[in-house]
Amino acid sequence: MESIGVPFPKYQPMRLYSTLWNADNWATRGGLVKTDWSQAPFTASYTNFNANNACVWFNGASSCDSNNFSTLSWLSEDLDSANLDKLQWVQTNNMIYNYCADAKRFPQGFPPECNMS
Repeated sequence: MESIGVPFPKYQPMRLYSTLWNADNWATRGGLVKTDWSQAPFTASYTNFNANNACVWFNGASSCDSNNFSTLSWLSEDLDSANLDKLQWVQTNNMIYNYCADAKRFPQGFPPECNMS
């Protein structure tokens, strides 16, 4: 929606972030083994992670690698009516926050993308 003034961070590389949460009461042998939080910061690694069709940042420009696919047409696809219905169901039943409904956050009016259907 850049055409209506919605900014998109396309001039910076994308990153993958993870979080840790305290699951001492269920994920550590039923709570028998406690996490030693004094050992923080913790690091994580990923094995067999495959970012198909990743866009790569190089010399101030982004380029998408289509080596794994014959086309990048999926980048500009729209949802059909059946998939829009599915998306709306997920939003209705699972979304806990929608900034386009947060009038306190935007007392001067909602961002332009909130007016799009």
